[in-house]
This record gives sequence, C-alpha cells and structure tokens, in this order.
Amino acid sequence: MNDADVSRQIQQMVRFIRQEADEKSNEISVSAEEEFNIEKLQMVEAEKKKIRQEYERKEKQVDIRRKIEYSMQLNASRLKVLQAQDDVVNSMKDAAAKELLLVSHKHHEYRRLLKGLIVQSLLRLKEPAILLRCRKEDLHHLHHALESAIEEYAEKAVVDQPEVIVDDIYLPSAPSHHHDHGLTCSGGVVLASRDGKIVFENSLDARLDVVFRNKLPEIRKWLFGQVVA
Repeated sequence: MNDADVSRQIQQMVRFIRQEADEKSNEISVSAEEEFNIEKLQMVEAEKKKIRQEYERKEKQVDIRRKIEYSMQLNASRLKVLQAQDDVVNSMKDAAAKELLLVSHKHHEYRRLLKGLIVQSLLRLKEPAILLRCRKEDLHHLHHALESAIEEYAEKAVVDQPEVIVDDIYLPSAPSHHHDHGLTCSGGVVLASRDGKIVFENSLDARLDVVFRNKLPEIRKWLFGQVVA
C-alpha cells in the first residue's frame, strides 16, 4: 500500500470519527435539551402549585375574615335588638312602678291590700313572734289593718294569734322629686321572725320585681313575638 492509499484510509477514518462525534454531540444536545425542558416544566408546575396554594390560603383567610366580620356585625345587631327590647321592658316596668305609687293614695283599698299582704306574710313565716316593718307614712293605715289581719291569719292557720311588733325602723319613703336617688318604697310590708333569720319581703316593689321576673318570657313574647336568640 502506497502513501496515497494510506492517506485515503486515514481521511476515511477521520471522517468516520468526526461523523460519530457529530452524531454523539447531537444526541447529547438533544438529550440535554429534553432534560432541560422537563426540568423547566417541573419548575413551572411547582411554581404554579405554590401560586395556587398561596392563592387558596389567602382566599381562605379572606373568607374567614369575612365570616368573622359578618358574625361580629350579626352579634352587634342582636345586642342592639336585645338592648332595645330591654329598654322597652324596663320602661314598661317603670310605668308599672309609677302606677304602684297611686295604690297608697286610695286609702280604703290600700288598707285592704295591707291586710292581705300581712296575712300572706304570716302564713309564709308561721312564727309565734313577728317583727313588722312598713313605711312611716303607712303607720296609720297599718293600725287599721293589723288587728284584723292577725285574727284572719290565726283562723286560717288554726294557731294562736302571733305577737306582732311594729319596728321603729321604717321602709324607705315613696319616690318623689325630693328623692330622685337612693332607696325608695311604693308601699307594702316586710315581716321577719323575731331573731331575724327568716325574712319575707312583701313590699309592692318586691312583688313587682317577682312578677316581672316570673312573667318576663311571656312579656317578651307578647311585646316582641319571637325572641332573638
């Protein structure tokens, strides 16, 4: 083989090696580009997922804040309604308390009422010795009612007549423009056992409080229908 043949074979080998190198280079390039595209797609999807999660998190926060704000507004509205209802009920009770002031002005009826209150109190206490307290301005009414009340109680309870002592400490006076503040009493009596351990408050104000406390659900239903929960 002469030099020309050797040179041709070498050239063929060089071309073959170059061709293989080019093919391998293209193969590596294509593979690298595929891996790059896959990794880029994964990164894009991961970022999309993070963005979606962040959006969902913020959306939930907004929804929670909206629900909290709605609940607060609803509670505030309910409180306003309840306060308005309480104001109406209290004004109704105040009006009833003002009517009670007129009871003691009708002397005959008030004396009969005092007698009934005393009998009721004696029946509740059932004590042989009683301390009775009333308003100072009611003393003259009390003297007219006390004796017959003691007799009626003894007959109803089938007991001896109890010893009833009128206390020289009086219930507060009726409210007036001179007594805008402090304790007041519209009338009635308070009875206690002699040792003071048992007390039965039967003043008109106490009875009004009891009536309103016991009848409050009915009063609210009558005034407002369905009560706000």
